[in-house]
Amino acid sequence: MDFHVGQIDRVIQNAIAVMEDSKVQVFEICEVARRELLTLTYELENVLRETTDTIDRVDGLERDYRLARIRLTEVSRDFVRFSEHDIKSAYEKATQLQLDLMVYREKEIYLKARRDELQQRVKGVEVSIERADTINLQMSVVLDYLSGDLNQVTRILESAKNRQMIGLKIILAQEDERKRVAREIHDGPAQSLANLVLRTEIAERLLETKDLEVVRSELIDLKSQIRIGLEEIRKIIFNLRPMALDDLGLVPTLRKFVQDFEEKTRIRTVFETTGKEKRLPSAMEAALFRLVQEGFSNAHKHAQSTFVSLEMIFHEDIVQLLIEDNGVGFHLDVVESRVNTHTHFGLIGMKERIELLQGKIDIDSAVGQGTRIRINVPIKAESGKELIAHGE
Repeated sequence: MDFHVGQIDRVIQNAIAVMEDSKVQVFEICEVARRELLTLTYELENVLRETTDTIDRVDGLERDYRLARIRLTEVSRDFVRFSEHDIKSAYEKATQLQLDLMVYREKEIYLKARRDELQQRVKGVEVSIERADTINLQMSVVLDYLSGDLNQVTRILESAKNRQMIGLKIILAQEDERKRVAREIHDGPAQSLANLVLRTEIAERLLETKDLEVVRSELIDLKSQIRIGLEEIRKIIFNLRPMALDDLGLVPTLRKFVQDFEEKTRIRTVFETTGKEKRLPSAMEAALFRLVQEGFSNAHKHAQSTFVSLEMIFHEDIVQLLIEDNGVGFHLDVVESRVNTHTHFGLIGMKERIELLQGKIDIDSAVGQGTRIRINVPIKAESGKELIAHGE
């Protein structure tokens, strides 16, 4: 058995080395693409601005040229009122306007073509970055999985089919979570920072004009954008893992979560605890917090609730969660059939977490009568080790 383990170890170590090297290369390619995207975006903004100015200039020249031709026709017909100098002046003005109009029309055509080209290039680079990010995330998941204890890998290989399926579901869940976080960072802080870079360049140029009021206005707007970006980053960090969970424990974190939930959704909430409060294993606290998150999210998104309550009951060897809402409710048989066909991912996630905790979940609901979720989790179960091993 040790011989086979050694062979597997060498294969895995080689695979890890290759994937780590490839991951670095993908990251470098991605960074080059991001710098190119920033340059293209800046150039596109300049081209769009210049295109707008040129179109306005063409419209003005067309208007002036029409008036100049009318003026030329008038002076050419009335030799009594207008002198030869007037006629010559009108002719030269009309000719000059015609030349300017031709030049600016050519410039407009060029700028529109350049604008379309830049927009296509920006779109192409964004797609490349998104694909590179996806590949990078997938490689990170596989690396994390391969970098674990080799004995754990062999145990998973020798385990029963349902245990293997749980492991695969966890990997897929991790990948989906990382994609979500990457998308949040890309759409939020990353976009904000790219915009801030451009705005600081604009502010630098404005300093050359010595128009301090305009610069002051630009800096005030920059400060507002930075605050928004900071708020987005804090939100992403909290969604990943509330810092209070490690520092203060599960109960204080749940109190803060329930309070924030009520302020955000305007749904009245109540949180109570029964029994002697105590700290649980870190992985178990994280799993229980996610269960409450999912239960409250379901009440908000699907139940149309106006009231949600959470009760946490500490027993000697069991911790119990009770989540109730006064929402529209549902037919339990219908939802369970959807769960079996993998279309109701909220309940799937809750049930899988509870299985890993070696706990039980009971759902009581009916149309028009709200929903009651009861979760029982053994405190001293081996599930804590299982969750740690899978990176909960």
